[in-house]
Amino acid sequence: MEKKRGNGLGYGWAVAAGSNASMAAVIAKATSSSQVDGRFQLLGYAGVVLLNVTMWSCYVNSLKVLTSLQATVVNFATNFLVSGLTGLFLFKESLHFQWFVGAFLIVLGTLILSKSSTTPEHASRAARSNLE
Repeated sequence: MEKKRGNGLGYGWAVAAGSNASMAAVIAKATSSSQVDGRFQLLGYAGVVLLNVTMWSCYVNSLKVLTSLQATVVNFATNFLVSGLTGLFLFKESLHFQWFVGAFLIVLGTLILSKSSTTPEHASRAARSNLE
């Protein structure tokens, strides 16, 4: 089954999934300090659960349009980039040169995979021909 129709929407769902996962981690970090009031921590944990449920919903929707490889890689890349940049700007964490090199390579790999013409049908045909 070829999944070409609505590819842009699929990538949007995958980016939304990665962003929600990243924001769940940010909320967890921001509310897990012992200096944070217990009620605020409870609200933060509820936010983490809500964002993770939303992330899974977005991820499943991306799988309806993209291959599992494309959806997973875009989700991971978005999560990595948003988490790193949020740490830099919100928590004033330092990012070293290697992080930026890695981020560039992840984005490059994501672009290459997203342009891949391999579909599940094409891959199964190729696998059958390799067995012959």
